[in-house]
Amino acid sequence: MTKHKCGWCLGSDLYEAYHDEEWGVPVFDDDTLFEFLILETFQAGLSWITVLKKRDNFRTAFDNFDYKKIATYNQKKIDALLQNEGIIRNKLKVNATITNAQAFMSIQKEFGSFSKYIWDFVDGKPIKNSLKNYKDAPANTPLSDAISKDLKKRGFKFVGSTVVYAHMQATGMVNDHEVNCFRYNDV
Repeated sequence: MTKHKCGWCLGSDLYEAYHDEEWGVPVFDDDTLFEFLILETFQAGLSWITVLKKRDNFRTAFDNFDYKKIATYNQKKIDALLQNEGIIRNKLKVNATITNAQAFMSIQKEFGSFSKYIWDFVDGKPIKNSLKNYKDAPANTPLSDAISKDLKKRGFKFVGSTVVYAHMQATGMVNDHEVNCFRYNDV
């Protein structure tokens, strides 16, 4: 018997594996939260599958998303990243990654962890929506607007409300699996 899955992932083994194993699973560790934040910023204006296909290349290029290293990247490293054909070579997004690593660590210093900071917006537990069709999911919400505004105030770049909402979905802050998807109650 085939399990029902959210319609957006169908037809791609990579997409289906991501859907089945990661998407919407609550993430509380800072390393993974940072990885998803950076991947979502690179996704801005592009399709998620584009980023997903390059995810391993991003991991290699950005020192396994070690935000402490990324925060210290110099111009030589930036130039190398902009020549790396395995990633999305957008100068503004590469520079934003460095800025965001620095801002990420500032939040850790203030709140004890980025996880505590970000999960406080949802009182530490996922928002469970009841979507019949993935197409009914919003691109952003008043909450993602508020988080985006706060992140920008703290110096983050490329964290518009749509990027933030995608991050919330990916990291399980919001459960936007279709109600008849086999993952809906699992996450």
